[in-house]
Amino acid sequence: MLTRKQHELLMFIHERLKESGVPPSFDEMKDALDLRSKSGIHRLITALEERGFIRRLPNRARALEVIKLPDGAARSLAAVQRGFTPSVVEGSLGKRPPETRNEGVPVTAGTSVVVPVMGRIAAGVPIEAIQTQSHTVSVPPEMLRKGEHYALEVRGDSMIEAGILDGDTVLIRKTDTADSGDIVVALVDGEEATLKRLRKKGGSIALEAANVAYETRIFGPDRVSIQGQLVGLIRQY
Repeated sequence: MLTRKQHELLMFIHERLKESGVPPSFDEMKDALDLRSKSGIHRLITALEERGFIRRLPNRARALEVIKLPDGAARSLAAVQRGFTPSVVEGSLGKRPPETRNEGVPVTAGTSVVVPVMGRIAAGVPIEAIQTQSHTVSVPPEMLRKGEHYALEVRGDSMIEAGILDGDTVLIRKTDTADSGDIVVALVDGEEATLKRLRKKGGSIALEAANVAYETRIFGPDRVSIQGQLVGLIRQY
């Protein structure tokens, strides 16, 4: 099992190799993982190499080869390679129960609803879309709205001014429409999922961060599909 930083570095190297065929520099890796020194990157690379995820090629500067990916990432990558257009969620869990059960027992305020956690969502630079259920959480029904819901674990700090922190779990109502100003799960180019505030500007769609350190990204409407709308948040202390 990889630590969060090891996983982030592995996926960063993988994405850079996929985009340009050239591995990132140590400075780029340091900045991407928000580390203060390159010594931390050296330790992470050594750990990934010892676990068989990457290989350093001899006699070549910046020469790294990704040998394998974690199971969840590998399944997602294989789906893309087969021509499958990924969505963030699948399944039918997480539906708010009706006001009365079939046997006529009213749903009380203490009744819990099981919601599937469908992996991680980036509140920062978009990450590869995730569609594999990892576990479930139980939430009170008053946190949910009508329809189907799912949860995602937040990674990143781009929505901190909206009160969404790294490590939070967000509750999402599954929908393919949203109003300007809503915080949504957006799928960019059918491949990358991100949690951002939606702004509709003429014929364009803007995905707006809630952190001045991040720029607003603007796309044509055919590049962005809405996967759900934020309805709640769970935080552990």
